[in-house]
Amino acid sequence: MTTLSHPAPRRAIIDTCLAMNGAGINQGSSGNLSVRVEGGFLITPSSLPYDETAPEDIVEMGFDGTYVGRRRPSSEWRFHRDILKARPDVDVVLHAHSTFATALAVHGRGIPSFHYMVALAGGDSIRCAPYATFGTQELSDHAVAALEGRLACLLANHGMIVLGKTLKGALGLAVEVEALARQYLHAHLLGEPVILPPEEIALVAEKMRRMKYGLPPDEGAGPEDTARPREA
Repeated sequence: MTTLSHPAPRRAIIDTCLAMNGAGINQGSSGNLSVRVEGGFLITPSSLPYDETAPEDIVEMGFDGTYVGRRRPSSEWRFHRDILKARPDVDVVLHAHSTFATALAVHGRGIPSFHYMVALAGGDSIRCAPYATFGTQELSDHAVAALEGRLACLLANHGMIVLGKTLKGALGLAVEVEALARQYLHAHLLGEPVILPPEEIALVAEKMRRMKYGLPPDEGAGPEDTARPREA
């Protein structure tokens, strides 16, 4: 009996895909997910509902496009491979067809910095990549370009891609991108939203970076500026 490689990440991929559907950012067998492993990556199989997917169905691929497994890899394997090759800073690629992000994407619209939380995606905007047929090298090239310096992008007439170091982090960012897309669409009901300038988003990003490491949001903040535990 052959021992299944990378059993824990395989199970975690399935759990995350089920969580994607549970969070409402994906449905059925749409979308796909990959995780970097030694020598390549694991990716969801093609056209298999997540609630029917077993660890043995997760496909192991090399960066040369070869794969091992009883299923064929997702038809979108090219952009997973190319993004992971281009971005050594991330280990997870998540793709979903969420409702509000896709509603923007079908108009070729990204998400500007109408809200400071856009900074979570790595810049002062979430770009929308031009349309190309799913599964093609052209789509992969567009996605890699749209993700330069970013952790998320939209795909015109298609959906979203989110990157992360962990599955939990990627899923959390995907939920946030969908929330931002919903807020941006609703804001348009009152007219064009006010857009925050790049320098404000850079400031927000630095504050978020410090908070991530347990530091006060503002460098050099003194005791009078920082929340601190009350003495017993």
